[in-house]
Amino acid sequence: MEEAQVIETKDGTISVASAFPGHHEAVQDRDHKFLSKAIDEAYSGVDCSDGGPFGAVIVRNDEVVVSCHNMVLKNMDPTAHAEVTAIREACKKLGQLELSDCEIYASCEPCPMCFGAIHLSRIKRLVYGAKAEAAIAIGFDDFIADALRGTGYYQKAQMEIKRADGNGAIIAEQVFENTKEKFRMY
Repeated sequence: MEEAQVIETKDGTISVASAFPGHHEAVQDRDHKFLSKAIDEAYSGVDCSDGGPFGAVIVRNDEVVVSCHNMVLKNMDPTAHAEVTAIREACKKLGQLELSDCEIYASCEPCPMCFGAIHLSRIKRLVYGAKAEAAIAIGFDDFIADALRGTGYYQKAQMEIKRADGNGAIIAEQVFENTKEKFRMY
């Protein structure tokens, strides 16, 4: 069997080309299968009026752990996006805080909150379908694409964003120093 071929692109990213024939097609078929399930979830969520047209599936060892859709309207919870809901459900189901042996398939490019949740859960791979612009085109906040592309999303937030002055900031930072021996995440 041939060894994998390491390829470095102009932007500095590194890819590993598989040595066996048909690998790319097999991965593409697998991705299509799980992404299709996420898309079905997006339709399902809209059909039952739970929330917006977003679906997510978390997979481990080629098995679906959870399949969820946006639950914002049903739960009256602006954080109940499909990806966040899927991460919450997968963590409960698997009894663990991190999902480093899992992949997530999302019907749409994740918003900053969802991407943050995906990152914090340590999911090893994200596959998404639609670009954020598809959601923006039907009225979802363009904050999503701006944040993903680093184009001034703080300016679009209709709120004042300020770090506490003086003693407030110092006391808040001390929480981390004062609890580091009692609480460890990993």
